[in-house]
Amino acid sequence: MTRVVLVEDHDMVAEAIGLALERAGIEVIARATTVATALADSRRGTPDVVLLDRRLPDGDGTALIPELVKGGAKVLVLTGEATASVAARVAEAGGSGLILKSARLDELVDAVRKVADGEVVFDPKLLAGVFDRLTGRVRVAGATLTAREQETLLLLADGAGTDQISTRLGVARNTARNHVQRVLDKLGARSQLEAVTIARREGLLD
Repeated sequence: MTRVVLVEDHDMVAEAIGLALERAGIEVIARATTVATALADSRRGTPDVVLLDRRLPDGDGTALIPELVKGGAKVLVLTGEATASVAARVAEAGGSGLILKSARLDELVDAVRKVADGEVVFDPKLLAGVFDRLTGRVRVAGATLTAREQETLLLLADGAGTDQISTRLGVARNTARNHVQRVLDKLGARSQLEAVTIARREGLLD
């Protein structure tokens, strides 16, 4: 079962999200309302995903992302505004996605599941801006990809998730996940989004 720490300071919002996650079989192991308690709860609970409100009473939630990721959690950020600049900040910090608070609860649940599975969740309309911001900091990739890894990379660039890659390649889900991980390892990327950014810069998608 996926374990989540929910970081949200508005009680009604937190209650609605918590109920939706629990009904979907996702365990909310803790709820935090501040930057300070979010870090403490995440260190204590070792969650798979931290669902993190961007604006908290004692600071900007995105500042927590590097520490949360270092502890082994994947981070999905909740925000009232989704711009390319905000998305880029989340991606630069190591976050796995950004979702609007106005999204439907089933969309939020789906996003949590995808992030827990190692996928990234950003609105496609924001990705160009994220790529532009990330390109300036990624390192040169000197990787040689196999034909199957190249296919996997092209599917990632099209926005495909693990399930779609599995179907398109005609392989088991775990095999598809392994292909994705090898692509990330060879490109020196920390996420699927960063792998695509590196690939674009290095001409691997031409």
